Parts: sequence; C-alpha cells; structure tokens
Amino acid sequence: MSPSAKKSNLFRVAIVGAAALKGKEVRDVLSERSFPSIDIKLLDEEDVLGQLEQVNDEPTFIQGVLPEHLEGVDFTFLAADEAYVAKKWATVRDAGSEIIDLSYALENNTDIVLRAPWVEREMGFVHPVGLQSAPVMVAHPAAVALALLLARLQKAAPIQVASVVIGQPASEYGRRGLDELHDQTVNLLSFQPMPTAVFGMQASFNVYAQAVDGAQPTLAEVEARIVRHFKAIVQDKVPMPAILLAQTPVFHGYTIAVFVQTATPVTADVLANALAGPHVVISAEPQELPNNVNIAGGSDILASIRPDGAGGNGFWLFAACDNLRVSAIQAIECAEEMVQTRPRGQLQ
Repeated sequence: MSPSAKKSNLFRVAIVGAAALKGKEVRDVLSERSFPSIDIKLLDEEDVLGQLEQVNDEPTFIQGVLPEHLEGVDFTFLAADEAYVAKKWATVRDAGSEIIDLSYALENNTDIVLRAPWVEREMGFVHPVGLQSAPVMVAHPAAVALALLLARLQKAAPIQVASVVIGQPASEYGRRGLDELHDQTVNLLSFQPMPTAVFGMQASFNVYAQAVDGAQPTLAEVEARIVRHFKAIVQDKVPMPAILLAQTPVFHGYTIAVFVQTATPVTADVLANALAGPHVVISAEPQELPNNVNIAGGSDILASIRPDGAGGNGFWLFAACDNLRVSAIQAIECAEEMVQTRPRGQLQ
C-alpha cells in the first residue's frame, strides 16, 4: 500500500465476482453509500478478464483472483458463484483482508459469522467487532425479509400460526439463470427445444416447488438454507414459520406470501402500522403494490396486509424485495461496521 493510502482514512476493496449480478450490485451500493474506499479492484473468472467496467465513473479492467491483485486489500466481497468462490477461498483468506461472503460458499466454515444488520437492529442484537474478526456471511435475502416482517408483526400481536410461500427468481442462479429463463421463453414461443442446464426443467411460464435433480442448488437445498438462516438471525425470538419455496418464472425479486394468525384480536391497520418503518414500505395504491416490477432496483421491502376471508384473527401479508439489492446492502453495512476497527492496510 502506498504511503498516501496508509495515512488516509480510505480503504482498498476487492470484489470477487465483479461481473456477476451480485458483484455489480455490490459495486453500485458501495458508490451510493460513499464507502470510504481509495481503490476498488474488480476480480473474476478467466472468461471475463480484461472486460472494461465503470467504478465511480472511472474505467477499470477486470483482473484475475491472484495474490498480487489482493495485496494490500482491506475488504474483499465474495460475490461470484458458490463453486468458484470455494475454489478461490484459500487465496482470498491468505491475503489477510476482511471477508464478506454473498455466495454462501463459506457456510460450512466453522469460523464464519452469519450477519443480517437489518434484523439485528430490529431485534436489538449487538454484534461485537474486533481487530481479528472472522469472515462474515450475509444471510439469505428471503430469510432477512421474512425475519424483519415477522419480528414487527409479533410486536403488535403474538403470532400463533405462520406459514409462508416464497417465490424465487431466476437471478438467484446468477447470470446463467437469467440467460436460461430468457432462452427457454424464446424457444418455447418458437417451438424449439428448451435448455434446462440451470433449472433442470421448464421454468418459463411455469411455477413449481418440487426439488429437481438437475438444478444446482436445488429448491430443497435453498429452502433449507432459508430455514437455517432465519433460525440463526432471530435467535429464537420469533416463532419459526412453515416455509415452502417455489421457483417462479421471473427474472428478479423475491415474493413472500405469509398467512399469520394472531393469538389476540387485532386489526389489519394495527399490523400495517407495526410493519412500517426502516426498510419496509406499506403499499396501498395500485401502482405501488408489492410485486416484482415495483421492487426492481429498490432498497426497501414493499408489503401489504389484509384480513383473511375466513376471519378468526387470520391475515395475509404479501411482500416483495429485490434479492440482489437486499444482499448487497447487508454486505456493505457489515463492512461499514468493520471500518470502525479495521487498521489501514494489512495486519502485520
């Protein structure tokens, strides 16, 4: 690191998976939140090396994930596919930077710390940050959104029953998911054979909830991850709902349909007021209702709530959020907390 960088209050940042959907979102959020960086290195796989990208209005080339490109880096965001991060993890670890994982490749690492800053603040949890901090993994965006919503509902009335159906977008599989959904749609309309390497079956014009062997990860594996992350980030302070994950034929954004039954009588207006707050917007106007179009590129969770037609203290909550955006914001907020104690340059 140069002497000028050492003396400044700025940090060097690397994004592994800079050309991936999550990597591009991390880059955008870093810029929007004015993260104190003096340099942002874009790193990725061989097939995109040399690709020209914009970082804070400056042209930057994508480079390989090599020790020399990680030297002096303070924060590394792992935003590539899970399999690629698993291969490059040792190289990043040995470079000595703070690590924030958005790929889930480090989930089985015993030293990993699962984080969800939005939920932590809502629940009043305090996360200690030290000089020798462990790698951080950002909780699944559906688990974050669901935990935040149920935590607020519970403050208005005790939750007796909660069941959830979550719609997963193609973008959760990265660029390959978007490309295959697009190609399936085009081929279907032109009566051509469909590619199924990503989803394992037809995802275009279709909704399904069964595990498909050809998909990696399968819906069952992602559903299990959401359950694990939900349990971990609420720390038994919110009842565990029944969860069903379905693959939906949309490009971006999770949709979450929640049926809740409260233990005591309450009105939908009271629950709506409890839900509203930081990161959650209650929508009432038709043009602002929660859906995949309205949340694209947005930083908030859009939600609406109404009584169940059968009565009995039952309510339907419908919410939508941009999965890429929610994950990127959680990751940057974790790094912003680490800034308070991170020495400038590598630890010696």
